[in-house]
Amino acid sequence: MNIYIQAASQISTQEPLNEKWFDTPSYPDKILNESIDPDFKAYIPVMIARRMGNLLKRGIVTSVDALNKCSLNGDNLQAVITGTGLGCIENTEHFLNAVLDNEESCLQPTFFIQSTHNTISSQIALFIKCHGYNTTYSHRGTSFDSCLLDAFVQMKLGLISNALVGGHDEMTPSYFTLLQKVGYWKNTPLTDENFHAADTRGSISGNASLSMVMANMKVPYSLCQMRTVEMLYAPTMQEIKAKIDCMLEANGMKLADVDAVVMGLSGDKDNDNVYKNIMSEVTRDIPVMCYKHIFGESFCASAYGVYTAATAIAKKRVPSHLLYSSRKEILNPRNILVFNHFHNIDHSLILLSCPD
Repeated sequence: MNIYIQAASQISTQEPLNEKWFDTPSYPDKILNESIDPDFKAYIPVMIARRMGNLLKRGIVTSVDALNKCSLNGDNLQAVITGTGLGCIENTEHFLNAVLDNEESCLQPTFFIQSTHNTISSQIALFIKCHGYNTTYSHRGTSFDSCLLDAFVQMKLGLISNALVGGHDEMTPSYFTLLQKVGYWKNTPLTDENFHAADTRGSISGNASLSMVMANMKVPYSLCQMRTVEMLYAPTMQEIKAKIDCMLEANGMKLADVDAVVMGLSGDKDNDNVYKNIMSEVTRDIPVMCYKHIFGESFCASAYGVYTAATAIAKKRVPSHLLYSSRKEILNPRNILVFNHFHNIDHSLILLSCPD
């Protein structure tokens, strides 16, 4: 059974709900970067939206937009699977502040209900009226990778034929300050020029809200085919190389057939050294694509890595601004490998190809 990414939709630091970032990206000029939100009223009734936090609204809008692109609705959608590292942390902070301010009395239930991590997935399902499989993965930097693996395995087993998969996270000023104290962020913004040469700790922050539709049917607008998803725990370099060789062989390919490797280079020296070791010891001369210099870092940033690779395959080229070590664009990429790691402990490998 072949599995395809039919459509995807994003809200981020780039112009929302389109792919203009692919040709003319805007580069974040702050350490804490906000999303550019669309007109929520065009998708969510005002009376419903007023009870929702921004992350919930973004999750619903990207989900509805992705479903509209492939003419799906809740009646024929079989699963909603969401990854989030922090959940609706803005609502969590509102609730905890209310507990302190009101001395644990007269608390409104809305912020408490929306502070749970699985509220994003459930609210999306309620809004689009999908009564199928619904679950949430909260595994910090591999949250999206985990929900992608769940959807992939269930479709391979024939349990479902399509799924709405999403990665949603937000960063509040309070939590940003907390992470900044442990060196999670840069002290000054990164630019496109110094991003590649960064040799200090920390990255730049970005929100994440991306939804994509996966299905076992190829259609004219399918972005790409998802050949395999693999997860590794604390692997050695030899185990990573062996796993890549094994997954390529299982799909009738060799390393030379991979046109590009998408890596989550963020400007943080500890994070990037892991990827640089992979470049030198495993992938070697294969061009490297990056995406966090335009989307920022978040616990679900890996969703944009898959999205970037799928968009490049669909558009049949990789523009130079997405390439790490080369400024010559790649034409007609057929196979792209997405590699992600979180603290060099949890690793994921996702192989995407042109639709067969």
